[in-house]
Amino acid sequence: MKQIVLTDKAPKVIGPYSQAVGAGGFLFISGQLPIDPGSGKLQAGISEQTRQSLDNIQSILQENNMQMSDIVKTVIYIKDMNDFQAVNAVYEQYFINNYPARACVEVARLPMDALVEIEAIAHK
Repeated sequence: MKQIVLTDKAPKVIGPYSQAVGAGGFLFISGQLPIDPGSGKLQAGISEQTRQSLDNIQSILQENNMQMSDIVKTVIYIKDMNDFQAVNAVYEQYFINNYPARACVEVARLPMDALVEIEAIAHK
């Protein structure tokens, strides 16, 4: 059975999709832009944007009684692969041991001209 997850502690969606969908013990979290849920604005700088995207993921997980350690896979979309190390420096603060599987892809453009967007799959 499919469950739609929605929290006001993460940014509202900007299109026809859900923040996350739960099914079969998995939680599929849509790509999270670095939008501050309070102001609705993008954070500045790659490190700040990465942190905000991960904070948004964390808020969605908490809404579903899950935590970052429940994440089994992430996909990171970055505008500039030269930012790879800066993204990793923030990312590793959220995942201490047993890192999830991951892909990182450079893209030409992201919604709202963000520098990064991160999606995740978690399992409980």
